[in-house]
This record gives sequence, C-alpha cells and structure tokens, in this order.
Amino acid sequence: MATPDSASLSGGEVEVEKVPTLDVGPPPDGGWKAWGQAALMHVVFLNTWGVANSFGIFQNYYTSELDFSQFSVSWIGSVQVFFLFFVGVAAGRATDAGHFRVTFALGVLLQLLGIFLTSLCTKYWQIFLAQGVCVGLGNGCTFCPALTVLSAYFHRNRAFAVGVGAAGAATGGLIYPVMVDHLLNRHHIGFPWTMRVVGLVMLATYVPCLVWFAPRLPPRKTGPWVDWSAFRELPFVFFATSMFFNFWGLYFAFFYLGTFARDIIGLAEPVNLIMVLNGVGMIGRIVPNIVASQWTGPLNTLVPMNLAAAVLMYCWIAVRSGGALYAFTVLFGLAAAAIQALFPATATTMTPHANRAGTRVGMIFTIVSFATLTGPAIAGVLIERDNGSYVYAQLFAGTSFVLGAFLAAASRLAKTGFVLRARA
Repeated sequence: MATPDSASLSGGEVEVEKVPTLDVGPPPDGGWKAWGQAALMHVVFLNTWGVANSFGIFQNYYTSELDFSQFSVSWIGSVQVFFLFFVGVAAGRATDAGHFRVTFALGVLLQLLGIFLTSLCTKYWQIFLAQGVCVGLGNGCTFCPALTVLSAYFHRNRAFAVGVGAAGAATGGLIYPVMVDHLLNRHHIGFPWTMRVVGLVMLATYVPCLVWFAPRLPPRKTGPWVDWSAFRELPFVFFATSMFFNFWGLYFAFFYLGTFARDIIGLAEPVNLIMVLNGVGMIGRIVPNIVASQWTGPLNTLVPMNLAAAVLMYCWIAVRSGGALYAFTVLFGLAAAAIQALFPATATTMTPHANRAGTRVGMIFTIVSFATLTGPAIAGVLIERDNGSYVYAQLFAGTSFVLGAFLAAASRLAKTGFVLRARA
C-alpha cells in the first residue's frame, strides 16, 4: 500500500517528500534467507575490507623491493579505501532505486580488473591507477549495496548480523597477507602471478554473492540522491563527523605497522604482525556486535571502543621491543576491529525509514572517504618530517580517535538525551 514518508527528528517534526512504498512487513530478523545474506556479506567484507586491511603487506613490499617512498605508497592504499567509501552515495542510491544487481556486478568486475591489471604493472602510476583507483571503485560498488541489502533483513539483530559479515574483514586479513607472503617470499612465483592468484580467489568467492544476494525491499524510484534532511538531525551530523575523525587515524596502524616493525623494532617478518592485527579482528568484529545487538545498542558500544583505540595509539609511542609490539597489536586490533564493525551497524540506524538506508549510509561513507584518503598520507608526511620517527604520526592518530570518541558520545546524547541506560 502507499504510505507517506515523514521523519520524526530531534527537535521537531520535519516533513520530507512523499514517496509511495509497498509495505513488505517488518524485517524477519532471522531465518535461513536472512542469515544467508549475512554469510554473503562476510564474503563481501573479505574481498573489500579484508584486502584494504592487508595493504600493509603491499606497503612493505613496495617500499623495500620497488624502492617507493612511504608517502607515495600510502596514497595507493588510501585512494583504494577512499573510493570504497566515496562512491557510497551513488551506489547506495542506485540500490534503493532497484539497481542492486547491476551495481554489485559492476563492482566485482572492477575489483577483478584492477587486481589483474596490477599483475601487469611495473611503474608507480600504473599500480596507483590499477590497485588504488580501479579496485577502490569496485570495492565501493560492492560494499555499500551489499550492506544496504543485509540491513533490510534485520532490526533488533542487525548489529550482530553486520558483525557476522564484518568478521569477513578478519578472514580476508588473514588469507590475503599469508597468500601474498607465501607466493612472493616462500614459493617465489613473482609479483605478477601472485596478483593473478589473488584475483582468482576473489572471483571464486564472489560467485555465490552474484547468485544469491536478494534485495528484500521494493525499489524507491523517486527521491534525491542526497537526503539533505539528514543534516538537520544532530545524531546523524555528530555520528558522521565522529567517523571522519576515527577513520582519519584508523588506517595508520594497518598501513604502517609492518614498516614500524621492520625499521624501528627490527623484526625480520613483519607480515606476522599484520596477520595478528587482522586475526584478532574476528573477535573484535563479532563480540562487541553481540553485546550491541543484545544489550547496549551499537552507539553505546562504539564510544568506549573509540576511547580504547585512542589510549592504545598513545601507548604505541612507548613500544620499543618485539613483545610489546605484539601486545599492542593484539589490543589495538580488537579495538580497531570493533570500530570497523560497529560503524556500518550504527550507520544503518541513522535513518527513520528503511528504504532510505542506502542513501543515508552512502552519505556517511562519502564523508568518511575524505578521512581515509588523507589520513595515511598525512601520517606518511609526519614520519618523513620526523626523520623516520613515528611519534608525530602516532600523536596525530591518537588525537583523531579522541575527537571521534567525544563526537560519538555527542551523537548518543543527541539521540537519547540524558538517559544513562537508554539503548542506542
């Protein structure tokens, strides 16, 4: 049946355009089909966030074997993550309009094209365009639409479902670095064939997604690409700004942990640290989301995780031994994984209407994209400015987390008021 859309916002009632929608009933919040979508989302995280979180292995290879600078290599990884988020507005709105399958298939094609083209690259600008731009655009066309589809199947259990999907980033963060390290350094098949194997694994894992992903909501053909009414909602504004600052500092460790271990601590195999950082993420992406889903709500869980990441980033400054670095990696990996998993789970709640989820989530992703673009590059400049020391960059990342924590708390306060036990 047709129903008018209106949004109840903090501070008053704000009318938005009337959009005819078909009432398909409440989300099933479970069942084989719903949890199947969560399993497929696990694969999407594996091939998007899992690849992005593994960039440290490429950072180490490009700086040591190809003699690229830290600053220039960081741009490849940051541009890849930038496009993962930046195309969110277009990909999310296309999904709301009923074009999920075309958008998702295009994303898979671009990811595979970028990986296979990278295998042929020998110069910096070629790697930048293939691995940074092409793979990044593909990531954006798969991740945001898949998240939008998944969120429509869950309400109360949404945070847990997203956590199951987000654990794929840990799976990918274990599979891809080990694969690249073994093929390059143990079996010595060379960089071109290593990237081709990565592409074949990505293709094989995406086949079930192309077949079984199934949008639940009817298309919303009309309406703007940007929901400007969101910027009149304080919870939305504070949350989007909070995530900007969080992601400004987040990828510093994922990109530079391996080079820190090699250059400052003197560890022979920094890939092991990248595996630990991503491996503990399996716990960090599921347990906090279970807590959020069953008891606290995602926003209430996100704030303490932000503060924990800030404290740990400042503590990294004092690390001067291999054992201490492994301890930091485990603890920070848990906190960072929780932030990465709670971020999309919380973002899907920042809309009063389910058929606007793609648009709203895409808007937040686009805002955050500029943080992921500039954060690692700023860290690279600070390392070079500090003559190879990481202290300036660690202070930058830690302070970014502090600002993100305070803004997340402000979003929670704007959403629930001064109610201590409110679920948010």
